[in-house]
Amino acid sequence: MGASQSSGMTQPSVMGRPRDSSRDPAILDATLSLLTEVGYEQLSVEAVAGRSGAAKTTIYRRYRDKAALVAAAVERRAPAKPPQPAGESLREDVYSLAAWLARSISEQDVGLLGALFAGMRNDARLAEAMRRILRRDQTAMTDGLVRQAAERLAPGAATFFAEVAPAMIVQRIVVVGEPCDAAFVAHLVDDILLPLLRRT
Repeated sequence: MGASQSSGMTQPSVMGRPRDSSRDPAILDATLSLLTEVGYEQLSVEAVAGRSGAAKTTIYRRYRDKAALVAAAVERRAPAKPPQPAGESLREDVYSLAAWLARSISEQDVGLLGALFAGMRNDARLAEAMRRILRRDQTAMTDGLVRQAAERLAPGAATFFAEVAPAMIVQRIVVVGEPCDAAFVAHLVDDILLPLLRRT
């Protein structure tokens, strides 16, 4: 039975202590910090517990393994929502979205990105969780553009944008080592994205 009837009064059954959500930010912040410092392979729940001040058992009650812990930390750090297209011109809408994406990626720590890429290559559970997050974010990023300009977009335009724009921005930041300034965003939009996205 879920409750006892004692002296005519209903008392709730004891289900254990409620989860203390105030510990979550410290746990997830410690996870991202350590991930950047030591990489995914060397990251341990013990180290996260030590830095966050939470017990290891507390962390395992929340996250089944290291991959789930890292995915939750990344998800909490998700960027702000992308701008909604004004619809005045396809070029303006694509430029606004590309500029927002460039800022969002530029604000990420390069060491964190590298640790995540390496972890996804070696841990199937992390890769699966991160791809779920990325698919959700890609849909949110391109959904407004597709709704607003469907008749002007080539088939598969949302996929083209989601695959090409982030790859070019990461290449610029990580490999080339240059900022994603206005000139680069204009080049990305005018020379690469619009020719792919426009319905011919």
